[in-house]
Amino acid sequence: MNAAALACAPSGTSWDSIDWIAVQRRVRGLQARIVKAVQDGRHNKVKALQWLLTHSFSGKAFAVKRVSENKGKNTPGVDKVTWNTPRAKLGAIESLTRRGYSPLPLRRVLIPKKNGKTRPLGIPAMKCRAMQALHLLALEPIAETTGDPNSYGFRPERSTADAVAQCFGVLSRKANAEWVLEGDIQGCFDNISHDWLIANIPMDKAILQKWLRAGYVYQKQLFPSHAGTPQGGIISPGLANMTLDGLEAMLAKRFPNAKWTARKMRVVRYADDFIITGCSKEWLENEVRPAVVEFLAERGLVLSPEKTKITHIGDGFDFLGWNLRKYNGKLLIKPSKANIGALLAKLRELIKTNKTIRQANLIGLLNPVLRGWANYHSHVVAKKVFNQVDSAVWEMLWRWAVRRHPRKTRRWVKDRYFKVQGARRWVFSCTEKSADGRKRQYTLVDASDTPIVRHIKIKAAANPHDPAWDEYFESRWGKKMLTSVKGRAKLYRVWVQQGGRCCACFKPVTKDTPWHSRHIVKLGHGGTDAAANLEIYHLRCPRDVQFANVDDV
Repeated sequence: MNAAALACAPSGTSWDSIDWIAVQRRVRGLQARIVKAVQDGRHNKVKALQWLLTHSFSGKAFAVKRVSENKGKNTPGVDKVTWNTPRAKLGAIESLTRRGYSPLPLRRVLIPKKNGKTRPLGIPAMKCRAMQALHLLALEPIAETTGDPNSYGFRPERSTADAVAQCFGVLSRKANAEWVLEGDIQGCFDNISHDWLIANIPMDKAILQKWLRAGYVYQKQLFPSHAGTPQGGIISPGLANMTLDGLEAMLAKRFPNAKWTARKMRVVRYADDFIITGCSKEWLENEVRPAVVEFLAERGLVLSPEKTKITHIGDGFDFLGWNLRKYNGKLLIKPSKANIGALLAKLRELIKTNKTIRQANLIGLLNPVLRGWANYHSHVVAKKVFNQVDSAVWEMLWRWAVRRHPRKTRRWVKDRYFKVQGARRWVFSCTEKSADGRKRQYTLVDASDTPIVRHIKIKAAANPHDPAWDEYFESRWGKKMLTSVKGRAKLYRVWVQQGGRCCACFKPVTKDTPWHSRHIVKLGHGGTDAAANLEIYHLRCPRDVQFANVDDV
């Protein structure tokens, strides 16, 4: 069976023989057609393409692959069913039918929050997750085409780094607004109006209505759901985003030209957290805030009175784990005190609960936390904070080490747990034999070793489902590779594989010759980030030569 036939075949094949590149190409092609139909205003064509995608073998296979291979693949719903075998996954594809589908209620668990309260999390059954993933494939291209340009939460290719970069762009200059409305929606996921969702979300209304009214099970009791989208569902972030989309357009219509006049209004949103800049506290309080309240009320939502406030940029405000504040007219973005405190509390708890663990194992627990936190803040003013965190971690580890050997001298403890590496004399490190008998060194990472690299914000109109933006996203991917340690190592392997020469003109690629990298099979067409799927080329090679040897996929 060839790739095209296999990708479209409803049955008669095995899970391991599915051509995933062909499947992803088929899904990608339908999503691109949905984007084009939305741009042309052909709503009936959009519905037809959505129907085609949600009833295709490729869409169903891709949805099952997503939910059966992600981090939650072993977490069952109320039916205690998981798909861990190829046979179960293939059967799941055949079970994703619209006719006769009845979603099971969600299994509810409570997740503790920083303020001592809890956040409800709904865990759908595997089949419900797959159905949500399937319909999200058809809904996401619409959401990406019609969404607010400055919304960055739960969207492909966008991140908190893009959100804070936009904040810098609208607040850093002397002529920018000095007052900020910090908005937070109270229980956003739990309170969205079902009637509004059914009336306004462009997807299969019958399926959506079944999901919204499926209810949840908590402590072996079934509870109905009258509002909200369940936190934990794959499609829930997309539904919440589409609910809040239109906020920018509403404000622009209510206050025309406010962006360019003395009112200086701008909006930046990440999921249900947002900021709105303005010329004065009174204008934001008396005109903008009522407009936002009215917009949210139509959707069954209200602003949180505790977290919604108006702040002067000279006093600063916290947003997404950062503190944004102007010091003598200069905007600095730093890790917030709350974020730093949460990190140190987590590290302290890890060290405290592992008092007798081996040093190598403790390093293995601490390194991912430190590395992830430092990478998150690697594009803001964080060098001083990194040094402070390293100092605090050293104190925790020193107490941990001294406690283990109360009868040993401080010199002995230092020599046992802290090594000399180059100019550094207090490196928390050890050497142990691995399973194959070889010696391996384990060293705690320092947050201060993380380089500060400015993040380049994504273009507001960029759409990952629109083929017109493929080259832009490919370029962004290449730049990320160059700023990543692992990425640079991978590119070096590609350079060696090509003999140090351009894949187009076969002339040497050196530091003095501008060059770039690209995927042989594009990510959107099923390609991977593996070195075998990468190639390096000169930027100045003629375009027809550059792409002469690239597969047309």
